[in-house]
Amino acid sequence: EVRKAVREELRKGAHQIKLFVSGGVVSPSDPLWAPQFTESEIRAAVEEATARRTYVMAHSHTDDSTQRCIEYGVRTIEHATETSSETAALIARKQVYVVPTLSILKIMRDNGPELNLPASSVQKIGGLYEQSLASIERCSQAKAAIGFGTDLVGEKFYSLQGMEFSLRGEVQAPIDVLRSATSINADILQQRGRLGCIKADALADLIVMRGDPLRDLSLFSAPEKNMPFVMRGGAIVRNEL
Repeated sequence: EVRKAVREELRKGAHQIKLFVSGGVVSPSDPLWAPQFTESEIRAAVEEATARRTYVMAHSHTDDSTQRCIEYGVRTIEHATETSSETAALIARKQVYVVPTLSILKIMRDNGPELNLPASSVQKIGGLYEQSLASIERCSQAKAAIGFGTDLVGEKFYSLQGMEFSLRGEVQAPIDVLRSATSINADILQQRGRLGCIKADALADLIVMRGDPLRDLSLFSAPEKNMPFVMRGGAIVRNEL
C-alpha cells in the first residue's frame, strides 16, 4: 500500500515524498514517541522515490525515529527535535540533511491557548523548543548539513517566517544560518546552481537588506522595514530603494 501510494503521488506530480515516522504535536491520537511505518514500508517509499530520481523526507521528532530514517534511506529529516550527539554524527557521516523548525515550536509554546490547541498538544510541546535548540547545536558541532524551515503555514503566520533566523542564531553563527537558508536548502531541493547562489543561469532570487545580517539576524523579523528590494526569478517584486 505504501508503494502504491508513493507511485500515485509521484504520478500526480509530487516532487518529493514525505512520511511521518514519529508522532506529532498537533495530531491527537499519537504520542511523540510512537513509531510510524515499519522498515519495509519506509524502504518501499525510498525505493519508489529513488526510481523517479527524487527522495523521501520524514517528519521525525524522536532520536529513535531519526535513526530509523537514516538507516532505511530517508534523505532529509524534518524537525529532528530530540537528536543525540551520536545521531548527529550519524547524520553527518551518512550525508543526510536535517531541517529544524524552531518558529512553530516557539509560537505553539507561547500561544497555545490563543491558538486553540488541545490540552494534549500543549502538554506535548513542553520542553521541545529547548530540546530542538540543543539538537541543532549538536548537529552543527557534528558538521551535519542543516537546512532551513519554519513549519509555519497559513496567511496568519506569513509575517513571522523571518523570526527563524534569529532563533537559529541562538546556537549558530549568522553565516551558517544564512547558508542553511540558501545553498544548503538548494542542495536539499536538488537545485544546486539554480537556487541559493548568485551566478549565471541561476534563478536570480535576490534581496537587499537595510543592515548587515552577518551581524544582526533579527533584521529578517521585520521584512517590511528591513527588506526594501526583492527580486524573484529575475523579476522585481518590491522596490522601495
